[in-house]
Amino acid sequence: MARALVPLAEGCEELEAVTIIDILRRAGVEVVSAGLDAGPVTASRGTVLLPDKILAEVLDQDFDLIALPGGLPGANHLDADPRLRDLLVRQAERGRWCAAVCAAPLVLANAGLLTGRTATSYPGALDPDALTQTRLVEEPVVVDGRIVTSRGPGSAMDFALQLVELLEGSAKRDEVESKLERPPRRSAQLA
Repeated sequence: MARALVPLAEGCEELEAVTIIDILRRAGVEVVSAGLDAGPVTASRGTVLLPDKILAEVLDQDFDLIALPGGLPGANHLDADPRLRDLLVRQAERGRWCAAVCAAPLVLANAGLLTGRTATSYPGALDPDALTQTRLVEEPVVVDGRIVTSRGPGSAMDFALQLVELLEGSAKRDEVESKLERPPRRSAQLA
């Protein structure tokens, strides 16, 4: 069974955090949500999240995926935590998945993990002038090597389903997605 870590910081985007955790768990992935500090985490819209652990308790554990929800100031709190930066660098060095949505790709960028890659983020979260060795695109989800980035709350479900596919395969993604009753994609607007 794949294991995933979802770090939670004060001011994170709750839609992204809950979507990542929920969709991965529906796929049978063992998800550990970890607050940067002890106690509940108040997300950006006031939703209170109860992490499974605190980050200090999982620093020496192995995960197949570390997925960062965005939101502000949540992404800034994640970025300011040197323990998380070290964990992400170690994860990448071991060839394991690192993922971030919305403003959280900034954390990957500041850890040096977007250099030479294609990535996306919430508009304005990444500075193209500062990331001259990163190709920034406006796609909902981007997979480049073992790095996955996504745009924001509106792409959170696609992001989480992509993570399921990467960890558990396309059949598991299809199984999870079919039970969500998502509308089929349409290529043209109806008049």
